[in-house]
Amino acid sequence: MTELGIVDWIRRQGAGIGDDCAILPCGRDDLLVTTDLFLEGIHFLPEEDAAVLGHRCLARGLSDIAAMGGAPKWFFVSLALAKWAGAPWVRRFYGGMNKLAGRAGVKLSGGDLGHAEKVAADIVVIGSVPTGQALRRNGAKPGDAIWVSGVLGGQPTKPEPRLELGRKLRKRASACMDISDGLSMDLHRLCKESGLAAVIDRPLPVAPGVTLDDAVNRGEDYELLFTVRPQLRLSGRSLPLTRIGTMVPGRPGEVSLFGTPLKPQGYDHFRKS
Repeated sequence: MTELGIVDWIRRQGAGIGDDCAILPCGRDDLLVTTDLFLEGIHFLPEEDAAVLGHRCLARGLSDIAAMGGAPKWFFVSLALAKWAGAPWVRRFYGGMNKLAGRAGVKLSGGDLGHAEKVAADIVVIGSVPTGQALRRNGAKPGDAIWVSGVLGGQPTKPEPRLELGRKLRKRASACMDISDGLSMDLHRLCKESGLAAVIDRPLPVAPGVTLDDAVNRGEDYELLFTVRPQLRLSGRSLPLTRIGTMVPGRPGEVSLFGTPLKPQGYDHFRKS
């Protein structure tokens, strides 16, 4: 059992899934809705700073909104607390979320509280995008250039959602998603949705101190992975943008790295070690 297999099965039951957010028509704008779990022992450890964890929890949802080219509006947090997470921890956790929320222009609008053996948070973020302009994973065309933002493999302590870049890409990118489970896994997903294969044949922007394997498989980057027409030249002043390859005809989902098949080996909650 793998996460990819479960998602494929759910889709066959008729669920409209496959992007970073659900797209809900709402008048002149489309609403974007994303939900994500943040689990003790999987995504964080109890000894980590609660304010940093609050930032990372919200950043996960904001990154999905960024990947769709949207603007975040509201967020909701359901939080199950373990015995070790007392009032000071809770205040710092929400403080970290609210600090990032203030910069992103998104408002805490509700949630739920409970208790559990381990801390677990469910973050829901709602954003908006002009009708029909949401970035999707299924729009890449043969010959499109593959780009990534930032650097890969570093697992930043406090990732910065690429909201501004996402909005700029709305009229430029043919497909887009965020890199949360590793480039190898997420590029595989983008390729499958677009019905294409991918060739990585250019140097990757590897974070300092990590290996190439880390850069392609480690995950938790929360950078944007996107495709554009090959003649389009992109540059970023404060945020580096790097072309890494090309979308090509082939078996949907296949990716090669400098001529060698690259299996989707990023993070999967259900893959056996």
